[in-house]
Amino acid sequence: MPDTLTLNADVGEGYPYDGQILALVHIANIACGGHTGDDASMRATVTLARQHGCLIGAHPSYPDKANFGRQPMNITAADLTESLVAQISALQRICQLQGACLFHVKPHGALYNQAAFDPLIGNCVIEAIKTVDPSLKLMALAASPLLEQATAAGIEVLAEAFADRRYQPNGALVSRQQPGALIDNPADAITQVTAILDGTLCAVDGSRLRLYADSLCLHGDNPEALAFAGRIRHLLDERRYA
Repeated sequence: MPDTLTLNADVGEGYPYDGQILALVHIANIACGGHTGDDASMRATVTLARQHGCLIGAHPSYPDKANFGRQPMNITAADLTESLVAQISALQRICQLQGACLFHVKPHGALYNQAAFDPLIGNCVIEAIKTVDPSLKLMALAASPLLEQATAAGIEVLAEAFADRRYQPNGALVSRQQPGALIDNPADAITQVTAILDGTLCAVDGSRLRLYADSLCLHGDNPEALAFAGRIRHLLDERRYA
Protein backbone atom coordinates (compact mmCIF):
# COMPACT_ATOMS: atom_id res chain seq x y z
CA MET A 1 0.00 0.00 0.00
CA PRO A 2 1.13 3.63 -0.43
CA ASP A 3 2.58 5.62 2.44
CA THR A 4 -0.62 7.67 2.55
CA LEU A 5 -4.14 6.45 1.93
CA THR A 6 -6.79 9.14 1.73
CA LEU A 7 -10.50 8.94 2.41
CA ASN A 8 -12.87 10.44 -0.16
CA ALA A 9 -16.63 10.91 -0.33
CA ASP A 10 -19.17 11.57 -3.06
CA VAL A 11 -21.01 14.71 -1.99
CA GLY A 12 -23.21 17.52 -3.27
CA GLU A 13 -25.91 14.98 -4.05
CA GLY A 14 -28.62 16.37 -1.79
CA TYR A 15 -27.97 14.25 1.29
CA PRO A 16 -27.98 15.87 4.73
CA TYR A 17 -24.57 15.05 6.19
CA ASP A 18 -22.14 16.58 3.69
CA GLY A 19 -20.67 19.05 6.18
CA GLN A 20 -20.08 16.39 8.83
CA ILE A 21 -18.66 13.92 6.33
CA LEU A 22 -16.33 16.52 4.82
CA ALA A 23 -14.94 17.20 8.28
CA LEU A 24 -13.72 13.58 8.31
CA VAL A 25 -12.50 12.95 4.76
CA HIS A 26 -9.63 14.31 2.72
CA ILE A 27 -11.18 14.51 -0.75
CA ALA A 28 -14.60 15.70 -1.96
CA ASN A 29 -16.09 14.39 -5.21
CA ILE A 30 -18.75 16.97 -6.04
CA ALA A 31 -21.75 16.21 -8.25
CA CYS A 32 -21.72 18.65 -11.14
CA GLY A 33 -25.03 18.35 -12.94
CA GLY A 34 -25.09 15.03 -14.77
CA HIS A 35 -26.86 12.82 -12.24
CA THR A 36 -27.68 15.64 -9.82
CA GLY A 37 -26.38 19.02 -8.72
CA ASP A 38 -26.62 22.58 -9.97
CA ASP A 39 -24.72 25.84 -9.52
CA ALA A 40 -26.21 26.43 -6.07
CA SER A 41 -25.34 22.96 -4.74
CA MET A 42 -21.87 23.14 -6.25
CA ARG A 43 -21.20 26.54 -4.66
CA ALA A 44 -22.39 25.32 -1.27
CA THR A 45 -20.37 22.11 -1.42
CA VAL A 46 -17.20 23.83 -2.61
CA THR A 47 -17.57 26.21 0.34
CA LEU A 48 -17.87 23.27 2.75
CA ALA A 49 -14.93 21.47 1.18
CA ARG A 50 -12.75 24.56 1.50
CA GLN A 51 -13.78 25.05 5.12
CA HIS A 52 -12.60 21.53 5.92
CA GLY A 53 -9.44 21.63 3.80
CA CYS A 54 -10.59 18.93 1.38
CA LEU A 55 -9.19 18.49 -2.09
CA ILE A 56 -11.97 19.11 -4.62
CA GLY A 57 -12.89 16.91 -7.54
CA ALA A 58 -15.58 16.84 -10.19
CA HIS A 59 -17.99 13.91 -10.06
CA PRO A 60 -19.52 13.86 -13.55
CA SER A 61 -22.01 11.32 -14.81
CA TYR A 62 -24.03 10.23 -17.75
CA PRO A 63 -26.46 13.13 -18.26
CA ASP A 64 -29.35 11.19 -16.75
CA LYS A 65 -30.93 12.72 -13.67
CA ALA A 66 -33.99 10.50 -13.97
CA ASN A 67 -31.90 7.44 -13.10
CA PHE A 68 -29.33 9.25 -10.92
CA GLY A 69 -26.69 8.25 -13.44
CA ARG A 70 -26.86 4.63 -12.35
CA GLN A 71 -28.06 3.11 -15.62
CA PRO A 72 -25.98 2.66 -18.79
CA MET A 73 -26.98 5.25 -21.35
CA ASN A 74 -27.23 5.02 -25.13
CA ILE A 75 -25.24 8.10 -26.09
CA THR A 76 -22.63 8.81 -28.75
CA ALA A 77 -19.02 9.21 -27.74
CA ALA A 78 -19.05 12.80 -29.00
CA ASP A 79 -22.15 13.70 -27.00
CA LEU A 80 -20.85 12.00 -23.87
CA THR A 81 -17.50 13.77 -24.08
CA GLU A 82 -19.26 17.11 -24.64
CA SER A 83 -21.48 16.54 -21.60
CA LEU A 84 -18.50 15.59 -19.42
CA VAL A 85 -16.58 18.67 -20.52
CA ALA A 86 -19.58 20.84 -19.63
CA GLN A 87 -20.00 19.22 -16.21
CA ILE A 88 -16.33 19.43 -15.25
CA SER A 89 -16.07 22.97 -16.54
CA ALA A 90 -19.11 24.05 -14.53
CA LEU A 91 -17.46 22.99 -11.28
CA GLN A 92 -14.11 24.38 -12.35
CA ARG A 93 -15.68 27.82 -12.90
CA ILE A 94 -17.25 27.76 -9.44
CA CYS A 95 -13.94 26.73 -7.90
CA GLN A 96 -12.19 29.59 -9.64
CA LEU A 97 -14.79 32.08 -8.41
CA GLN A 98 -14.22 30.86 -4.85
CA GLY A 99 -10.45 30.83 -5.08
CA ALA A 100 -10.29 27.04 -5.00
CA CYS A 101 -8.42 24.62 -7.23
CA LEU A 102 -10.00 21.66 -8.98
CA PHE A 103 -7.80 18.65 -8.22
CA HIS A 104 -9.29 15.63 -9.97
CA VAL A 105 -12.17 14.00 -11.83
CA LYS A 106 -14.01 10.91 -10.63
CA PRO A 107 -16.83 9.56 -12.81
CA HIS A 108 -20.10 8.58 -11.15
CA GLY A 109 -22.32 5.52 -11.22
CA ALA A 110 -22.74 3.57 -14.44
CA LEU A 111 -20.19 5.80 -16.17
CA TYR A 112 -17.60 4.94 -13.50
CA ASN A 113 -18.23 1.21 -13.78
CA GLN A 114 -18.32 1.10 -17.57
CA ALA A 115 -15.35 3.40 -18.13
CA ALA A 116 -13.26 1.19 -15.85
CA PHE A 117 -13.42 -1.70 -18.34
CA ASP A 118 -14.66 -0.27 -21.68
CA PRO A 119 -11.86 1.61 -23.47
CA LEU A 120 -14.26 3.55 -25.70
CA ILE A 121 -16.13 4.99 -22.72
CA GLY A 122 -12.88 5.41 -20.82
CA ASN A 123 -11.55 7.45 -23.72
CA CYS A 124 -14.49 9.85 -23.42
CA VAL A 125 -13.53 10.51 -19.80
CA ILE A 126 -9.86 10.94 -20.73
CA GLU A 127 -10.62 13.30 -23.61
CA ALA A 128 -12.91 15.39 -21.42
CA ILE A 129 -10.14 15.79 -18.84
CA LYS A 130 -7.60 16.70 -21.51
CA THR A 131 -10.01 19.25 -22.95
CA VAL A 132 -10.73 20.97 -19.63
CA ASP A 133 -7.31 20.68 -17.99
CA PRO A 134 -4.86 17.82 -18.61
CA SER A 135 -3.25 18.43 -15.22
CA LEU A 136 -6.40 17.14 -13.50
CA LYS A 137 -5.98 13.69 -12.01
CA LEU A 138 -8.37 10.84 -12.75
CA MET A 139 -9.72 8.81 -9.84
CA ALA A 140 -10.78 5.38 -11.04
CA LEU A 141 -11.36 1.82 -9.88
CA ALA A 142 -8.26 0.16 -8.50
CA ALA A 143 -6.83 -2.58 -10.74
CA SER A 144 -9.06 -1.56 -13.66
CA PRO A 145 -7.77 -1.17 -17.24
CA LEU A 146 -8.79 2.50 -17.19
CA LEU A 147 -5.85 3.35 -14.92
CA GLU A 148 -3.35 2.09 -17.49
CA GLN A 149 -5.30 3.68 -20.36
CA ALA A 150 -5.27 7.09 -18.69
CA THR A 151 -1.61 6.82 -17.72
CA ALA A 152 -0.72 6.02 -21.32
CA ALA A 153 -2.64 9.15 -22.37
CA GLY A 154 -0.60 11.31 -19.99
CA ILE A 155 -3.20 11.65 -17.24
CA GLU A 156 -2.08 11.12 -13.64
CA VAL A 157 -4.27 8.58 -11.86
CA LEU A 158 -5.51 7.81 -8.36
CA ALA A 159 -6.52 4.20 -7.74
CA GLU A 160 -9.68 3.93 -5.66
CA ALA A 161 -11.02 1.17 -3.46
CA PHE A 162 -14.41 1.06 -1.74
CA ALA A 163 -15.19 0.77 1.93
CA ASP A 164 -18.90 0.25 1.37
CA ARG A 165 -19.22 -1.84 -1.81
CA ARG A 166 -18.82 -5.55 -2.50
CA TYR A 167 -16.44 -6.76 -5.19
CA GLN A 168 -16.71 -9.28 -8.00
CA PRO A 169 -13.80 -11.72 -8.53
CA ASN A 170 -12.49 -9.65 -11.49
CA GLY A 171 -12.21 -6.51 -9.37
CA ALA A 172 -15.42 -4.90 -10.64
CA LEU A 173 -18.01 -3.68 -8.15
CA VAL A 174 -21.09 -5.78 -7.58
CA SER A 175 -24.03 -4.08 -9.29
CA ARG A 176 -26.33 -2.11 -7.03
CA GLN A 177 -29.13 -4.14 -8.61
CA GLN A 178 -27.81 -7.19 -6.77
CA PRO A 179 -28.64 -7.86 -3.10
CA GLY A 180 -25.78 -7.16 -0.73
CA ALA A 181 -23.91 -4.90 -3.14
CA LEU A 182 -23.81 -2.08 -0.59
CA ILE A 183 -22.19 -2.65 2.78
CA ASP A 184 -24.52 -1.16 5.37
CA ASN A 185 -22.92 -2.49 8.55
CA PRO A 186 -20.08 -0.39 10.05
CA ALA A 187 -18.30 -3.50 11.36
CA ASP A 188 -18.31 -5.03 7.87
CA ALA A 189 -17.00 -1.79 6.40
CA ILE A 190 -14.13 -1.76 8.89
CA THR A 191 -13.35 -5.38 8.05
CA GLN A 192 -13.20 -4.49 4.36
CA VAL A 193 -11.03 -1.44 4.94
CA THR A 194 -8.64 -3.47 7.09
CA ALA A 195 -8.40 -6.05 4.31
CA ILE A 196 -7.65 -3.31 1.76
CA LEU A 197 -4.97 -1.87 4.03
CA ASP A 198 -3.44 -5.34 4.27
CA GLY A 199 -3.40 -5.64 0.48
CA THR A 200 -6.19 -8.14 -0.17
CA LEU A 201 -9.93 -8.38 0.22
CA CYS A 202 -12.59 -11.02 -0.18
CA ALA A 203 -14.77 -11.04 -3.30
CA VAL A 204 -18.38 -12.17 -3.15
CA ASP A 205 -17.44 -15.69 -4.27
CA GLY A 206 -14.88 -16.01 -1.48
CA SER A 207 -11.84 -15.53 -3.71
CA ARG A 208 -9.13 -13.05 -2.72
CA LEU A 209 -8.39 -9.83 -4.61
CA ARG A 210 -5.13 -7.93 -4.41
CA LEU A 211 -5.73 -4.19 -4.70
CA TYR A 212 -3.38 -1.22 -4.60
CA ALA A 213 -5.30 1.92 -3.68
CA ASP A 214 -4.46 5.58 -3.22
CA SER A 215 -7.86 6.47 -1.79
CA LEU A 216 -10.86 4.87 -0.13
CA CYS A 217 -14.39 5.91 -1.08
CA LEU A 218 -17.49 6.40 0.99
CA HIS A 219 -20.81 7.07 -0.71
CA GLY A 220 -22.57 10.09 0.75
CA ASP A 221 -25.93 8.51 -0.04
CA ASN A 222 -25.22 5.49 2.16
CA PRO A 223 -27.46 5.80 5.26
CA GLU A 224 -24.46 4.78 7.35
CA ALA A 225 -22.01 7.17 5.64
CA LEU A 226 -21.42 9.39 8.64
CA ALA A 227 -20.85 6.47 11.02
CA PHE A 228 -18.56 4.84 8.46
CA ALA A 229 -16.56 8.03 7.94
CA GLY A 230 -15.78 8.47 11.62
CA ARG A 231 -14.73 4.88 12.20
CA ILE A 232 -12.69 4.60 9.01
CA ARG A 233 -10.90 7.90 9.59
CA HIS A 234 -10.01 6.70 13.08
CA LEU A 235 -8.65 3.45 11.63
CA LEU A 236 -6.57 5.28 9.03
CA ASP A 237 -5.18 7.62 11.66
CA GLU A 238 -4.36 4.63 13.89
CA ARG A 239 -2.55 2.94 11.02
CA ARG A 240 -0.92 6.27 10.12
CA TYR A 241 -2.08 6.11 6.55
CA ALA A 242 -3.66 9.57 6.50
